[in-house]
Amino acid sequence: MKKNMRLSTVAFFVILAGFAALGVAWWTQHRLGIMPCELCLWERWPWRVLIVLGVVAPLLPTRMGRGTLWLCVPVLLVAEGLAICHAGVEWKWWPSPFPACHAAHVVGHTLAERWASMPLVPSKPCDAPTYLIPGLPVSMAVMGAVFALLVLAGLCVGMGRIKKSNWI
Repeated sequence: MKKNMRLSTVAFFVILAGFAALGVAWWTQHRLGIMPCELCLWERWPWRVLIVLGVVAPLLPTRMGRGTLWLCVPVLLVAEGLAICHAGVEWKWWPSPFPACHAAHVVGHTLAERWASMPLVPSKPCDAPTYLIPGLPVSMAVMGAVFALLVLAGLCVGMGRIKKSNWI
């Protein structure tokens, strides 16, 4: 038996998923003191976009709101791709596409010049996985990929259950 949903319910699910992903990232960084790498920072952007799409969708006419929620699919695919890319870097399958994930490029002839060219804050290498659950060898990048896949599945199920009367 298929239960009908409202567009605002699906939008709320998308907003909640975005805040959950960003909340875990914030908690890991600010409460656990684990600095993010460049790929980690890029992985946060699709979740921000999802929150915006989820907020905007119920404010639009139903047809446009539905179309706005369908835009969440490619955004979630980007989140999935970034997480898979990060997991591949962690597993040393390929190098990171971002230069900030590699060793700092120090230039200069004198010690003072080299010191001045160093970054102010050392960055975390992208190939150093962060494990949140002790004893479980699943990194945050892999957790992000699984979460994005689950949210994508939930979004598609929710969009399929929106009341037909709301499809106008």
